[in-house]
Amino acid sequence: MMRIFRSIRKNLLDGKNLKKYISYALGEIVLLVIGILIALAINNKNISYDKARKEQLYLKGLKKEFTTSKRKLSELIRVNRINYLGARDLVNLMNDSSIKINEKDFSLILFNSFAYDISFNPNNSLLYEMINSGSLRDISDNNLRIQLTNYLSTIEDISKQEDDLAEQRKSVLDTFRKNYSIMRVFDDSGISKGDLGIQSRKNNISNLDILSDKEFENNLLIFILTSLATEESHYQPLLEEMDFILKSIESNINE
Repeated sequence: MMRIFRSIRKNLLDGKNLKKYISYALGEIVLLVIGILIALAINNKNISYDKARKEQLYLKGLKKEFTTSKRKLSELIRVNRINYLGARDLVNLMNDSSIKINEKDFSLILFNSFAYDISFNPNNSLLYEMINSGSLRDISDNNLRIQLTNYLSTIEDISKQEDDLAEQRKSVLDTFRKNYSIMRVFDDSGISKGDLGIQSRKNNISNLDILSDKEFENNLLIFILTSLATEESHYQPLLEEMDFILKSIESNINE
């Protein structure tokens, strides 16, 4: 093709037809510009396609992460509620002497209320990778990008609240372990033989006297208050925020 164009130019120059040569040269420039524009359009289309495909991959990955994290948070709310409701039962036992409870049931309440620490561990690996690599800008929805950034700030605030809750839980357990028997709780709960492989103690001391311990009651009350605040002021709003983010993600996914 280029050989043909050169031949045409040579013939025009040899014929000393300057007007025709200029017209031809302008036409050649126009063709060249058109070719460049077509190439740019194709390249831009390919770039846009790659960007859109990359965005869809990110959105689907984020949907999977947030769905898993939401399930974890719902379970954590359930466990936290068991904890503070059990602690509330203990306070009610301390305040009403007419309520009678045997040693085993008391041990079960203690174990179920304080055996498990509360800590939200969301699946954020993809989100952190996107932020660290600058790929968050590949999300075309500006509002969704803001939501994702704010979500991480919320997670940091919740972590601080959980540290406070863990400290209150520790205070309750510290009061208990000073003068009372953890072994009795483990024996009555079936933990000694089942999980620890330890023989139950035959003559275990009673833990019921702690129901008259004012320090224990005070620590229980603060624990209940902190647990309620964790659920109502942190976990529930986060759950609603995650629902909103999931809806935004799903609205941007091309099925």
